[in-house]
Amino acid sequence: MKTRTRVALAALACAAPILLASSGQATDLTGRWASDTDACDKIFVSKGNQASFRRDSDMFGSGFIIDGRRIRGRMASCTISKSTESQGVVHMLASCATDIMLQNVQFSVRVLDENRISRIFPGIDGMEMTYSRCPTQRK
Repeated sequence: MKTRTRVALAALACAAPILLASSGQATDLTGRWASDTDACDKIFVSKGNQASFRRDSDMFGSGFIIDGRRIRGRMASCTISKSTESQGVVHMLASCATDIMLQNVQFSVRVLDENRISRIFPGIDGMEMTYSRCPTQRK
């Protein structure tokens, strides 16, 4: 192996932990998110560790559940295929399925703080919806 190649590999090995640490600081969006935290118990129900929507949840506000690479809404279930974060905004590309169709959806949120995000609608300037993370339900 040439000296230049060894030096390049050594430099990459030294830089890898730094690069991985900075890219690994992704915002944790796991949880139940609601447009009104006072309505969390009216929007969501939990059975064991599994959260889902109450039958009449749409009467009390909107919400979604993020669990790993999955986003679930009242009418669709999505799998995140790509996610990037830049300047406090998380952009996700998700493959979503409803009862009647499949489609790719761009889902972007601005992180306001650890428990509040604002959903951004690409192509519609100024339209945002704020969601708060619901407290963990106790048994």
